[in-house]
Amino acid sequence: MNLKMVFNTLGNIMKTEALLLLVPLSVALMYGEKLSVMAFAVTIAIALFVGFAMTLFTKSANRIIYAKEGFAIVALAWVFMSAVGAIPFVINGDIPFYIDAFFETVSGFTTTGASIIPNVELLSKSSLIWRSFAHWVGGMGVLVFVMAFLPSISDRSIHIMRAEMPGPVVGKLVPRARDTAKILYLIYIVMTLVEVVLLSLGEMDLFESFLHAFGSAGTGGFGMKADSLASYSPYSQWIIGIFIMIFGVNFNLYYLILIRRAKVAFKSTELWAYVGVVAASVLLICANLGSLYETFSETVRHAFFQVTSIISTTGYTTVDFNLWPGFSKAILLMLMFMGGCAGSTAGGLKVSRVLLIFKVIGREIKQSLHPRSVNTVRLEGKTVEEKTAIGVCVYFAVYMLCVLVTFIILTLDPVAAGFETNFTASVTCFNNVGPGFAKVGPMGGFSFYSPFSKVILSFAMLFGRLEIYPILLAFFPATWTKRCK
Repeated sequence: MNLKMVFNTLGNIMKTEALLLLVPLSVALMYGEKLSVMAFAVTIAIALFVGFAMTLFTKSANRIIYAKEGFAIVALAWVFMSAVGAIPFVINGDIPFYIDAFFETVSGFTTTGASIIPNVELLSKSSLIWRSFAHWVGGMGVLVFVMAFLPSISDRSIHIMRAEMPGPVVGKLVPRARDTAKILYLIYIVMTLVEVVLLSLGEMDLFESFLHAFGSAGTGGFGMKADSLASYSPYSQWIIGIFIMIFGVNFNLYYLILIRRAKVAFKSTELWAYVGVVAASVLLICANLGSLYETFSETVRHAFFQVTSIISTTGYTTVDFNLWPGFSKAILLMLMFMGGCAGSTAGGLKVSRVLLIFKVIGREIKQSLHPRSVNTVRLEGKTVEEKTAIGVCVYFAVYMLCVLVTFIILTLDPVAAGFETNFTASVTCFNNVGPGFAKVGPMGGFSFYSPFSKVILSFAMLFGRLEIYPILLAFFPATWTKRCK
């Protein structure tokens, strides 16, 4: 293990966080929030001190990063970022207890949107923007941001992208990983700004537009009202609903469209499966809701919004879907597990993994009927390697085990939350969705859980966002000893 390079990179991450904290500091200065100005200034000083100390003592580090260093850097970076990012909430008094602030910050960076704050309207403007800006940075990836805008970490930085970017397979759009990161973030920035402009044309002011664009671009879901988006106009709800669906699509497809290879992009099996699941879910929920709402257009709007919000793992809500019939809630629960496309800002299993799992099941059934036949698994017009197919199935098994363990630990909490609350809390945190059912539903929150359970759920969010292995391998002694490529 190249420890010096690991800690050198972590030092640069701390410096980067100090730069990111200038955004909420500027908002605090703009709105005259003196306590928040001090809170963010102190946190910036802490981040810079830690960052410069770590890079100073590791300046002679070998610049090469192998796979295990990539996993270690990603795992530790997200924990460090969350730990430091929680400090301003405690200093300015918006979230007095550190464990609560850590939970909220992890929820921000992992783009989960689960909250322990019952009255979000009471938060300072700077705290509101920091929560949502954390979504925006975490959506594409903290280290992808560093690779895009700071000097290249090393020639092997693709290992970091693979450890951090969501999905079963991550490759480079162009030969250099840093250039790939730049392309992804430039597309991301442009799409975010387009959403800001469109939201500003409605009833939202510029602050609200940026806040909700950050939340939907990162598919996170933090807002500034207790009812999420229920009190906003249908126009704003449609704009955000459409954009969260767009941000749930693989960003590689947008790159293909930019280089005039739209035909290739629109042949994506995962894309059409994603669109098909959204369309089918909306139709089924509309049929199930019946006359629950006054007009059919209102029913379609709420069904479309909640489906896109849940499958993209954003978590914004326009209604309390806790009140929906059981069948509609079952569809939403299924979407919580599935998530968006690989290579998007969405969480969950990913559509490509679900497709692969079903294709492997189909192959095994055919193999049972015709033992001597040779059946290959194909996706996106290509034969899937056996190693990849096995890897996806193993990931699914580990994924389900992690959700189950989280659920069992939550049942030990002395708070009488109930099966539905604990189970959906485990599912929604691990899949980075945000709201669940019952007490953790759209109009509820996670504040009633004990500090221990909040820590468990915080790490569930980290496990889910980083897709298990980086965090898991960080606890393996072998990760820190013998080198392997």
